[in-house]
Amino acid sequence: MFTSLLNKLTTSTQSWSTLALRIPIGITFMAHGGQKLFAWFGGYGLEGTGQWMASIGIEPGYQMALMAGSAEFFGGMALLLGLLVRPAAFMLVITMVVAIFSVHLSNGLFMSNNGYEFALALLAASASLMLSGAGKLSLDNLLTKRTN
Repeated sequence: MFTSLLNKLTTSTQSWSTLALRIPIGITFMAHGGQKLFAWFGGYGLEGTGQWMASIGIEPGYQMALMAGSAEFFGGMALLLGLLVRPAAFMLVITMVVAIFSVHLSNGLFMSNNGYEFALALLAASASLMLSGAGKLSLDNLLTKRTN
């Protein structure tokens, strides 16, 4: 049963094209998650991000910062490695939907006004990977070959 579930999660299109999507999207998510979790790259870390989330009504702020930061950092790492890409991308889709509706939607489309443009692009890329899977050059592909 476990092998069957693992095969369903890791089987993907046998294409190289997903690699071109996984690498930059994975790096981007890892960087944003690193800002939230570890205060890397000028971020505020869990305390600061949690306080900000609480200030805009996303409660409890610290836990929500931990969840969003973990989804972004570890989900981005999963995309980069090509490991369990479908479930990681699913979590990233949810994270971006929450970001769009709770933070960016009221500011319009464009990034220059803190709009949802960037989050929408990350949502689309994540949804694409959720549907296609990791592709040919991935740990998912290696797992699928070994379990079949």
